[in-house]
Amino acid sequence: MTEFYYNTRTHQVEEGRQSHWQSLMGPYPTREAAARALETAKARSEAFDHDDSSWKGDQA
Repeated sequence: MTEFYYNTRTHQVEEGRQSHWQSLMGPYPTREAAARALETAKARSEAFDHDDSSWKGDQA
């Protein structure tokens, strides 16, 4: 099964692990999912922050 990675240094999608792990996000099942890596990470981070604030009882 082919895996795709998003390279945060070059801003390119790589098929298979070609670069150093410190520059990669993934693996992702498709090239399109890897291309959306930063958007996905941002959305997840915002959701986690909201859940954390709600759990602590902070005003959101």
